[in-house]
Amino acid sequence: MDLKTKYLGLELKNPVVPSASPLSADVDTVKKMEDSGAAAVVMYSLFEEQIVHEQEELDAFLSQGTDTFAEALSYFPKPDEFHNLQAEDYLEQIRRLKEAVDIPIIGSLNGVSAGGWIDYAKKIEDAGADALELNIYYIPTDPEMTAEKVEEMYIEDLKRVKNSVSIPVAVKLGPYFTAFANMAKKLDMAGADGLVVFNRFYQPDIDPETLDVKHDLEFSTSYELRLPLRWIAILYGNIKASMAATTGIHTAEDVLKAVMAGADAAMTASALLQKGVEHISRILTDLQKWMEVHEYESIEQMKGSMSLKSLAEPAAYMRANYMKTLQSIR
Repeated sequence: MDLKTKYLGLELKNPVVPSASPLSADVDTVKKMEDSGAAAVVMYSLFEEQIVHEQEELDAFLSQGTDTFAEALSYFPKPDEFHNLQAEDYLEQIRRLKEAVDIPIIGSLNGVSAGGWIDYAKKIEDAGADALELNIYYIPTDPEMTAEKVEEMYIEDLKRVKNSVSIPVAVKLGPYFTAFANMAKKLDMAGADGLVVFNRFYQPDIDPETLDVKHDLEFSTSYELRLPLRWIAILYGNIKASMAATTGIHTAEDVLKAVMAGADAAMTASALLQKGVEHISRILTDLQKWMEVHEYESIEQMKGSMSLKSLAEPAAYMRANYMKTLQSIR
């Protein structure tokens, strides 16, 4: 079976890519992921707050708006609670990984405001990263900020990064845009080499006993793949950028669905954190078995076969699916 795929212009031996997570902070773990069949690895994110290291500036950034918007209360951790490696150590980790493995290493920058943190894109490239994932994580809590302004911010961040590096740049997005297809098209036209859909926003909870905001981590499930599937299937053939599905990739069946919708890569983290990085090999074994039984010779053969452009009834991705689902309850 030919499992090869192309993502961000990179030739990958298969579509399974571990997404950004703490697993990439350990060289031996990344080597195990490569041995288990990972086609590439996305580094854990380097956060804007870690780069803006001056204590007073960081304190001001993290506390801005906390007295105004309830959602912002205790939303960000305090500066001394960041457990990831600091900025310079992040670059050194990329160098170590490039020496240890042969698969592509994709850096990850997580931020939003216009500032010096974007300059680290060039440093990540110089450290040896094969590509960069720009993870723009922003919650527009200001009632005066328009959807247009939010979109402009994303576009501007992308353009600044693209102007500073020559390696491919993917943008990792959340689904919360007024017109997501149009936003995807704008990013595509602004030079994004890839789109990663979707960023999984971790929602804060409230503890009524301690009157505190809780930051619980809940792993994804395969059910959550449905949202990325819909939009990848809708966008397939309408943009030039590569697409990667993330959130809800746990099994070979999930990978198959992502590829059939039109994804070039299927990114997973929760499954590896729960079951170990060796789970990659099980996914790939099951993937090949399915392809053999269903007489598929390659990943490219099935790519986009269940996209909006390929279905006889494309309304399944639109409002008709919503209506039929509700009626099925009866």
